[in-house]
Amino acid sequence: MAGIKPKRDIRKLTSDELESFFTKQGEKPFRARQVYEWLYKKSCISFDEMTNLSLVVRKLLHDHYVINSIKVHSEQISADRTIKQVYKLHDGHLIEGVLIPSQTRMTACISSQAGCALGCKFCATGYMGLRRSLEAAEIYDQVVFLNRLAMEKYGYPLSNIVLMGMGEPLLNYFNVMQALEWITTEKGLSISYKRITLSTSGIVKMISRMADEGVRVKLAVSLHACDDEKRNNLMPINESNNLEALKKSLINFHRKTGNDITLEYILLGGFNDTESDARNLIRFASHFPCKINLIEYNPIVQASYIRPKENQLEQFMKVLEKRGLVVNLRRSRGKDIDAACGQLATREKSAVNSKSVGSKQ
Repeated sequence: MAGIKPKRDIRKLTSDELESFFTKQGEKPFRARQVYEWLYKKSCISFDEMTNLSLVVRKLLHDHYVINSIKVHSEQISADRTIKQVYKLHDGHLIEGVLIPSQTRMTACISSQAGCALGCKFCATGYMGLRRSLEAAEIYDQVVFLNRLAMEKYGYPLSNIVLMGMGEPLLNYFNVMQALEWITTEKGLSISYKRITLSTSGIVKMISRMADEGVRVKLAVSLHACDDEKRNNLMPINESNNLEALKKSLINFHRKTGNDITLEYILLGGFNDTESDARNLIRFASHFPCKINLIEYNPIVQASYIRPKENQLEQFMKVLEKRGLVVNLRRSRGKDIDAACGQLATREKSAVNSKSVGSKQ
């Protein structure tokens, strides 16, 4: 109805604001702590679930606020047991999250934005453009949903979380950090910072901010080329955050946090997979403790890159290993359902008005 102001999502309130609300309504301030526990420790998405609150208090919450939880729009299961879920946000936008099971880990790959503004040439999300950044609660919800999915499908909780889904986390800094607080605090999900990796394309200013603020999550950098001309071509963000500036920010990050850094490098046949490219990577990696994840390229329809031949890949690895670098080859998971690295992209125009398959929350 025209003129009626939309209710605010209660998860946008700080604990102090929530306490102030209850005080103004003539309720005890400790009600705020009860609500906080229901929202972030028990992950409830309905005021009716808050059973230690009176009916009067629950109605008070209903009258003033909403909980804009994400909803499962669709789900696909890969032949390798990887599961991709598409989530619908309260305003109709779609995002994707991926559950990646292995013998030793149960990993949630989550998104920080709907789409992405950076336009990396190898990444399907980059061709979507940016719809909007996610709220902290929408990032938090993905962890809750994927953890419950892991328990339901495989009988194990999440062991690791990677912010490697849709979007650039450091261009949604406040909401990402707020979500991480809810995920890691004892008052929330109590998942250790040591089990969380934030992946960035290399936003120098924000890496420096992470260092200054002592952010404790692991840092991974999507590098993919170690000369500026090639990286400019592949990742337009390099034009304003070049390799020299990125190197200095990573040296500073390690110095201030003590954390090692992961360099992610997608091998593209005939583009960045030569011995010269490997030597450039060695030089870049020599300035701070790090490990290198070599990633199989996963073809997307928008780009014409190809995978290197297996012998070229092995030769690239050998050049790095001979210099004593720690190198891991990440074989792609979920390729058959477009859930692998670089393949996440939603088709909002055809899906935005369709019904959700329903949340299991």
